[in-house]
Amino acid sequence: MTHAEQPLTEKLKSLFAAEVDGLAGWLEAPAREHFGGRHNLLDDAEITDLAYELQELIGELLGAEAPFSTESAQYEALERFFVNLARKVLARGGEIEGLVRYTQALQQQLIAGLAEINQVDFVRSRSVLAFFSGIFVELQLTVFRTYLDQKDETIRAQESELRETATPITEIWSGVVTLPIIGTLDSDRTVMIMDALLNRIAQDHARVVVMDLTGVSSIDSQVSHHLIQMVRSVQLMGAEAILTGIRPEIARALTQLEIDLGNVTTRGNLADGLQHAFHLLGVKVVPMAEGER
Repeated sequence: MTHAEQPLTEKLKSLFAAEVDGLAGWLEAPAREHFGGRHNLLDDAEITDLAYELQELIGELLGAEAPFSTESAQYEALERFFVNLARKVLARGGEIEGLVRYTQALQQQLIAGLAEINQVDFVRSRSVLAFFSGIFVELQLTVFRTYLDQKDETIRAQESELRETATPITEIWSGVVTLPIIGTLDSDRTVMIMDALLNRIAQDHARVVVMDLTGVSSIDSQVSHHLIQMVRSVQLMGAEAILTGIRPEIARALTQLEIDLGNVTTRGNLADGLQHAFHLLGVKVVPMAEGER
């Protein structure tokens, strides 16, 4: 793939043979403006290193056999540079707007620096401007894709964290763990909860698992299937599963879906479920006498 390949004008010939030594000094200014100082996204040493690395990459691109190609090794190296820069800046709290403004300022500074170093008027050359415009349009798209990828990663991480904290597994008595289920059970969440629950059963040597459905607002065939999967997994681990908090509308839905809960112990609420769990363990909970409190 190439970006708007152009006739090789005299100015482009001069550009592709241009000297780049000393260009780093020109390339530091946009980075300091958009990432340094009050932005505090990159320190002075990082900005200097960035400018020298960019100088080398620009030199390699201009000297490449196919400088217009976005599939050349030289362009791909430049693209990786911008991906890494975008990831670093975004991870430190930078904004996509700052990255875009940086690339725009960098393009202008790059052309001005090359013109000054080589004493060639690249600034007013249409062919040179068109060449760099094509390059930087592609690089800005790369920055945008990096931003979107990082945003998606952040959202997925937040969703995963929310799911974990929204389904706490708690040992409330030796041998008894509770699992309150809130919201909808999809395939991914079921696998996550099941893995955590089975590991907890093994870790705590749990004999009874009380699964409270009070927070489940609706149920369909897929959710009910996932629920039965969890119950069967608990039983395969040698523990007793108790379902509590099944509301009337959930009970009706399970009946209409012909879900067989015949061998599953159910109780109306969590308190009753815990009482039955204690009974299974031979534990009797009695009020303390007045003098013992």
